Amino acid sequence: MRDFDYIIVGGGCAGLSLAYSLEVNNKLSGKSLAIIEPREKYERDKSWSFWKTFEHGFDDCVKKSWTEFEIKTEKGTKSHSSSHYPYQCIDSGLFYEKILNTLKKNTNINFFKNKKDVRNNCSIIFNSVSDKQDDRSGLWQHFQGYEIEVERDVFDDKVLTLMDFNCDQKNSVHFFYVLPFTSKTALIESTWISNMNDRSELDYGDQIHDYIKNILKIAKYKINYTETGKIPMFNSKTTRSDNIIQIGTAGGMTRLSTGYTFTNIQKQSRYIQKNIQYINKLNNFSISKKYQYLDNIFLRVLSNNSSEMIEVFYRMFGCKTDTIIKFLSEETTLSEDLSVIRRMPKNIFLSALVGK
Repeated sequence: MRDFDYIIVGGGCAGLSLAYSLEVNNKLSGKSLAIIEPREKYERDKSWSFWKTFEHGFDDCVKKSWTEFEIKTEKGTKSHSSSHYPYQCIDSGLFYEKILNTLKKNTNINFFKNKKDVRNNCSIIFNSVSDKQDDRSGLWQHFQGYEIEVERDVFDDKVLTLMDFNCDQKNSVHFFYVLPFTSKTALIESTWISNMNDRSELDYGDQIHDYIKNILKIAKYKINYTETGKIPMFNSKTTRSDNIIQIGTAGGMTRLSTGYTFTNIQKQSRYIQKNIQYINKLNNFSISKKYQYLDNIFLRVLSNNSSEMIEVFYRMFGCKTDTIIKFLSEETTLSEDLSVIRRMPKNIFLSALVGK
């Protein structure tokens, strides 16, 4: 076994983003890096979507961008358009290919299947592997999506459906998410926010087929791709030591109220590479305390008032489009925060604020 200057545990989005940022910014010159990742091969397995509020460096991995989106409930549809902040979907297959093609040019970067294959006595370790994947004590955003293809022009590929709440809620929060890539192809996801204790919520396939048939009115289609995932809406307890730094979801980069993670990973990766020489002596990069505070209130409301959440989202998306996007992307001013907060149902949020 050999020693490495840096070890990245987990070669997923966070681990590869950090490795790529270090490499393209020449921070691995004269340094060695080990990436611990058990998967046998990299292939498309996820879609990472977000509003582009800054230059993240992966536009060449974007499968599709939209400037229009909508929220649907029984009360009606909220439609929005923003030319400033397009909504983007990253194809993980293109992302992996881009980064791996760059990393393989550096012979001082090595991949291993197991942590036991490397020594780490003198290494700085960046860990992206959370130990909370089976935790049922907190809320999760869990989902499955099918990318389908139809024979005729069905989808308006200029408008994405961010949330369609016209579906069974089962005492949780349930919505469908539709990303139309072309007039004949779209990613359709059944998404739940719950503690995952109701096993019937996990019957994603039946839910998606029913939505396609009864809501989208599509009788014939083929499935080209399937993705399944779950995102914790709670922070894992992390251990900080002089040589271990948590990154990605394990490092608190998931926005608890939304599940958005990709852009925070890119911000964290830039922070680490800029400060790599003394990174083990600095505070961890973190989401602003303002948004952590607001997210905690929101999650208390969600836990205690699941039946009210459709109304909460409907009111939130009654704000100005760019304000909503900036609020969900952690870019708002105080006055913009207040404009969103004023839209919220007063009683349930005041109860959450005082911890009732």
